[in-house]
Amino acid sequence: MILVAVGSDPHLHTPMFVLLVNLSLADLCFTSTTVPRLLHALLTGDQTITHSACLSQVFFFLMAGNVDSYILAAMAWDRYVAICRPLHYATVVTLPRCLVLLGAVWVGTALHSLLHTALIARLTFCSNRALPYFYCDVHPLLHLACSDTSLNYLVAVFEGGLVIIMPAVCIVVSYVFIVAAVCKIRAPGGFQKAFSTCGSHLTVVLLFYGTVLGVYLQPPSQAKGQKEGRNLATTIMFSVVAPTLNPYIYSLQNREIKAALVKAFMGNWG
Repeated sequence: MILVAVGSDPHLHTPMFVLLVNLSLADLCFTSTTVPRLLHALLTGDQTITHSACLSQVFFFLMAGNVDSYILAAMAWDRYVAICRPLHYATVVTLPRCLVLLGAVWVGTALHSLLHTALIARLTFCSNRALPYFYCDVHPLLHLACSDTSLNYLVAVFEGGLVIIMPAVCIVVSYVFIVAAVCKIRAPGGFQKAFSTCGSHLTVVLLFYGTVLGVYLQPPSQAKGQKEGRNLATTIMFSVVAPTLNPYIYSLQNREIKAALVKAFMGNWG
């Protein structure tokens, strides 16, 4: 619906809505990578997955998740400029600059995912082993491997850690400046206006990174399966619920999106 709204209304072809469209595409890829296979397993009872399908799932899952985090960082930069440098917004956050940034994000995350997928493809796996999640991910697969995984862990720690930390740092720094600027606002209603500008983005950031921490920073006891029900709930929140809610949160808080949807569908019916 967001793609229809932005695509059908030329007035929404602005940097903020282009970022929102790409966030929606990333979330669509995120859920499409895991949910259809999960539904197939629930309906048929077949919980097996082929080697090639598992590698494909790793690639698209990593890419969609990283695109999500980088677009959230780009949105934090957009909100920072809008609040801290409002008079320069039109010259700093331009559509060509935004498109170049998005192109770099998609290409960079694809190369990152391809690197990890290729490193996993070279491993051999033990028979009669089951994944602890309902989707293929890097770390669960490394635990199942019978061959040497030292290179995989080395790349995951240094390159993978950098890829994950960079957007998180950008978001934190942006909100530090935003909070500092909001604290200086003395005009009536200034705080409420600033919060309405960042409220949707901050909600999505907390939802995304909160579930990421719940999945990838678990205590050892949970990682070993002592609380499998809680692990399953956390992974579903991370891989299904959070990416499904992200566009919904933005569309509910955005009058332009709702107006464009009404215009698009009423025009079709007319």
